[in-house]
Amino acid sequence: MSVKPTIVLVHGFWGGAAHWGKVILELSRKGYADLRAVEMPLTSLGEDAERTRKMVKQQAGPVLLVGHSYGGAVITEAGDLPNVVGLVYIAAFAPDAGESPGGISQALPPAAFPNLAPDSDGYLWIKFDKYHESFCPDLSADEALVMAVGQKAPLASTFGDAVTAPAWKKKPCWYQLSSQDRMIHPDNQKRMAERMKPRRILTLDASHASLASRPVEVAALIDEAATELARG
Repeated sequence: MSVKPTIVLVHGFWGGAAHWGKVILELSRKGYADLRAVEMPLTSLGEDAERTRKMVKQQAGPVLLVGHSYGGAVITEAGDLPNVVGLVYIAAFAPDAGESPGGISQALPPAAFPNLAPDSDGYLWIKFDKYHESFCPDLSADEALVMAVGQKAPLASTFGDAVTAPAWKKKPCWYQLSSQDRMIHPDNQKRMAERMKPRRILTLDASHASLASRPVEVAALIDEAATELARG
């Protein structure tokens, strides 16, 4: 590959494409013009993966998929398309075949697990008064308030949707681990990352919201992956 791939950013639970804002700016400063961010319905892994596939298919050349949180499960499921050349996981789930984000979390519950609450319509929320301490304790109170009020809750059933054929078994991958994560247990991240045998594991002293609290380092890892893939 002689040109850098288009970077497609995939958000997770309790946030939308806008969660990538700071990373988008950092990548733009590094000269990336071909940036896209998927907005998923968070209704099922199948529907979220299909929305991501549609975005990927719209790109003319190679694509680097980047997933945060549950977005890691999505890129694992959707990364089988031929123009996807690599995968970057940001404090993310990286399930194996038959595994679901919910099953992974139940086996080793994260610190903020008790702060999740379903509503009467089946959507799963982070309790508004617990969002800051749960999702992004390394962000300001103002940023946390905006994230909490604007959170995009998934259907709770999505947690139980299992991956079928993990793309990380066939595509080069990179992983950023957040050592202070309260939404996905850091030990779970370590286990998932190591079994993928990624080209690099970057550990940051960061919360689950590393894409917002440490955007310089996160963007640098994405740039590293894109640069390596461009070299072939």
